[in-house]
Amino acid sequence: MDIPSKEGFLSNIAYDSVIFGFSGNTLKILILEYHNTGFFALPGGFVKIDEDLNDAVKRGLKERTGLDKIFLEQFYTFGKTSRKDSAAMETILKANGFKVDKQSWLLDRFISVAYYALINYEDVSPQPDELSDSINWYPIDELPPLIFGHDEIVKKAIQTLRDNLERKLVGINLLPSKFTMKELQQVHEAILNKKLRRTTFQRKMLGMEILERHEKQFSGKAHKAPYLYSFNKVTSGQQ
Repeated sequence: MDIPSKEGFLSNIAYDSVIFGFSGNTLKILILEYHNTGFFALPGGFVKIDEDLNDAVKRGLKERTGLDKIFLEQFYTFGKTSRKDSAAMETILKANGFKVDKQSWLLDRFISVAYYALINYEDVSPQPDELSDSINWYPIDELPPLIFGHDEIVKKAIQTLRDNLERKLVGINLLPSKFTMKELQQVHEAILNKKLRRTTFQRKMLGMEILERHEKQFSGKAHKAPYLYSFNKVTSGQQ
């Protein structure tokens, strides 16, 4: 099987997506496993000549998650010469039945434009790409070794998410439309990788005037039922 032609794609430009979800009190990332190689990597792809960069990334995200409306932000461009790994790419291509020419465009060096995406874990049925056997959620502290320098991309994405935690109000995208204060705190703790004082966190969130309080969440258990919250319309419209 011949390698697809590079005609129609921008030369030496790729994108990689760090897709965050939250489940079981844990921040997780979607990771691909390439067919018959034992190699793991972030979802990514190439940009068509007649396609905006953001549209290319959205196309790839829809193919992997099935979702159209996703919070997405470009956060860094990676271009070190050490990121080139022709041997790994050649192994992947051969494992998928492609005839590999040493001059193939897929073995060239690529500049990678990195994005992070925030999605509701419950909304997604992940789909692998044509070179992969699977795509699965991994806790951020239990990631497999990643090829193509993607471990560096993940580290930068996590740091960017932490830096943007309050400015971007990431809980809007990682939580369901209604949530408890405890669930919101758990998202912040998972991202920051540290425990927060409940009273201090609640006072801070309520003081920001970004939340609307709703009915209590009754579970039938003896403990006190917590209130449900949502982000208010003004806040939601800013995301």
